[in-house]
Amino acid sequence: MSLALSKFTMMCIAKEMKLENWEQTLSAGPLLGIAAVGVLLILVLIIKFRLHAFVTLVLVSVLTAIVAGIPTGSLYDVVMGGFRSTLGDVGILVGLGAMLGKLVEHSGGAQALADTMISKFGEKRAPLALGVASLLLGFPMFFDAGLVVMLPIVFAVAARIGGPILLYAIPTAAAFSVMHVFVPPHPGPVAASTFFNTNLGLLLIVGLIIAIPTFYISGYLWGKYVGKKYNFTEVVGAVFGRDGKDVKNPPKTSTVIAILVLPMILIFLNTGVDFATKAGVIAGGEIWAQAFTFVGKSGIALLISVLVALPVLGTARGVEKNALEKLIDSSLGPIASVVFITGAGGMYGGVLRSSGIGNAIATQMEGLGIPVILAVYLVAVVLRLAQGSATVALTTAAGLMAPAVLAGDFSSMEIVAITLAAAAGSVIGSHVNDSGFWLVGRLLGMDVKTTLKTWTMQQTIESVVGFVFASIIFVIF
Repeated sequence: MSLALSKFTMMCIAKEMKLENWEQTLSAGPLLGIAAVGVLLILVLIIKFRLHAFVTLVLVSVLTAIVAGIPTGSLYDVVMGGFRSTLGDVGILVGLGAMLGKLVEHSGGAQALADTMISKFGEKRAPLALGVASLLLGFPMFFDAGLVVMLPIVFAVAARIGGPILLYAIPTAAAFSVMHVFVPPHPGPVAASTFFNTNLGLLLIVGLIIAIPTFYISGYLWGKYVGKKYNFTEVVGAVFGRDGKDVKNPPKTSTVIAILVLPMILIFLNTGVDFATKAGVIAGGEIWAQAFTFVGKSGIALLISVLVALPVLGTARGVEKNALEKLIDSSLGPIASVVFITGAGGMYGGVLRSSGIGNAIATQMEGLGIPVILAVYLVAVVLRLAQGSATVALTTAAGLMAPAVLAGDFSSMEIVAITLAAAAGSVIGSHVNDSGFWLVGRLLGMDVKTTLKTWTMQQTIESVVGFVFASIIFVIF
């Protein structure tokens, strides 16, 4: 059954990339070798030869597709497929998020909120406060959208206190990551739950229980460590600067919070309706449900938030229309590199997925004679490291291991623990084939080496800690 599912998954990928008549003949060993050489080549070209990351990723994506045996006639479509899909999602979210962030920052709102947070929680608790705020925002918001919206506040707090950027940025990014990975209604855990027949309500509760201490260890404590080790206080070429620092009449903190919470509320309409529909509470065909789903899409929610912020943080505060247009336009220039490099990272991950590497490796690991919860975790780990996408790793691992889980006569709580173990495996070791790796690194002004030592390690710690907690729940219940 799982082998049939693997073939079906491969057929879907091939069809999407216009490879209907092509079938991969290489085994898992050679495919894994191709992926390893590709990753090594990317690191050497960027770190040693200083070739631009965008050019490097495009070049290695093309070479990988050729070596993997993808037909010449389909080569361009395969290479561009991953770029288009990643750029389509990331481009609009980062673009609108940058606009919203620029408005919050330029109006003095980021500084006002930073001052309020510091006065309420104190300088020492500021990183934890930012992380907790991000946990709340991360319940409905996807990782990339939430990170871009919160970064102006992160930079403002860092500038206000004068501490290292990573001390505040890592807890924030980690908070969005743990919520995205472990907690429904985010797509990864929801998709896995459909394969394992997991109780969604129970998964939501236990996911939150695991997410909080996982964030504390892999986000807050790790952030304190890397903040001391990599204590840079400036982000060269950052999307958000300090142009709102000396504003004489900044907006009220409550106004800024309302602007930031607006996209969260709108996105929650979408995720809440989707969650209720899957649970059978409401009918998905209702017009009001479709309307909520539409305005709650991340891109639409951010668009609405920008349209609200333009008068509230712009014209209402005396900014002329021409100046406001130039201000918004100025927010897009700094993110161009971020968007294109992130898209190229998605291109490389897409090529690896189209080549069938993840599918071949998963099939090889199917017969491992180890406990189911460990097998699910390891399959997700290998898939994540091989092709980059956490969601693909989680859903593929869940689909592959579903027969073993469903045949195991496990309790509802044990199945929840297995689902969370798969989620933990899917987040490990973010590196050059993951678009999120480039998004975090570029937004925080880090080179590849520093990103590997900070963000890749954070994701690995998050994975291991999450798996440990899932295993404890599995054993106890």
